[in-house]
Amino acid sequence: MKKFLQSLFKGESVAEASFSALAVDMHSHILPGLDDGADSLEKSLELVQAMKELGYRKLIMTPHIMSDFYKNTPDMIRERLAVLRAAVQEAGIDMELDCAAEHYLDEGFLEKLSRDEELLTFGDNYLLFETSFLNEPLNLREAIFKMRSKGYKPVLAHPERYSYFYGKFDDLAELWKQGVLFQPNLNSLSGYYSPAAKTVAEKLIDSGMVDFLGSDVHSLKHTDSLNRVLASKYLPKALSLAVRNSQL
Repeated sequence: MKKFLQSLFKGESVAEASFSALAVDMHSHILPGLDDGADSLEKSLELVQAMKELGYRKLIMTPHIMSDFYKNTPDMIRERLAVLRAAVQEAGIDMELDCAAEHYLDEGFLEKLSRDEELLTFGDNYLLFETSFLNEPLNLREAIFKMRSKGYKPVLAHPERYSYFYGKFDDLAELWKQGVLFQPNLNSLSGYYSPAAKTVAEKLIDSGMVDFLGSDVHSLKHTDSLNRVLASKYLPKALSLAVRNSQL
């Protein structure tokens, strides 16, 4: 691997050789001023450029929507997308930009589902959602049923990071078998979040239970960490799976 990376440095960049196979990132917090990601247009532009250097050609950016903290709406998100698109074009950065959202599973989310309010999706009606990292929501399966009954295809963001599934991999696997798509974070492969998250991410890959791979980029700290993922022996394994990023 070391010789392989050294040879790439002489010509094609490591990032292009590794992440260009994904082509599309479908989970990030790059849109400016909407959540705990980029807090300015300048930082958004830096992140878009960093993602381009990592080999991506398209970014589907997904600001948090949480009833108590990030009360973003589809109109607000689309407005920031338009601003960033204009800035990226002016800066001469060749990157396709789109948006969706990362929906937090709370009562507000369930109410939106019940009222048939617009929820931002990507691709083939994929709906990205997350939960508490510590406590399994009592309404997890109810929410999944509602999403599917409304025609959405639920995508669980970073399933490897939910501590309530630690030691309960069979429960996690059962969700996947029931049709919940899984999107591990690439940075989990380097142990960025925790050793436990790394272990679960590797087990998901070994089990073939990966449908998307996401960057979950919030800042340059995350794009810098993605460079370390290149040394992970699990990255080629992950890229060999039938991940759907390039189809978006």
